[in-house]
Amino acid sequence: MTKPRFKKDHVITSVVAVILNSDGEVLLTKRNIPPFQGEWVMPGGKINLGEPISIALQREVMEEVGLEVAVEDMVGVFEHVTPGDDNYHFIILYYRCRPLSCSISHNRDEVAEARWVPGQELQNYLMPDGTRFILGKIFSFQRRHDDGLTL
Repeated sequence: MTKPRFKKDHVITSVVAVILNSDGEVLLTKRNIPPFQGEWVMPGGKINLGEPISIALQREVMEEVGLEVAVEDMVGVFEHVTPGDDNYHFIILYYRCRPLSCSISHNRDEVAEARWVPGQELQNYLMPDGTRFILGKIFSFQRRHDDGLTL
């Protein structure tokens, strides 16, 4: 059996902020760059070596959407192994965050669009499996996937 080849020789650990405003809406961003280019995700990114998780979350949110957030509890963990030429192995830690303001100023190099989305509209957005899985823990919604799975 051939062992898969990966672009990195290690697992990449990332953090993602599940930011909920006072109306119960979640902040989604449409990715301008890989991975997940063109899909809707929540702000986040890689943890730098030696960087505490909460600092990484706050840094990534500020870089992507210009918000200060208070980091609260962990929502869940998702493992993502990308197929094809972009073989990466990610462990993604999702944390609930509270915005300290709701004025978004997104980084156009990374984010095509950012918006607050009510839970009942989430099924209308193209999202990676990890995003859908985590949001399914917070909101009740269903959408049929090509593989027949529903959340």
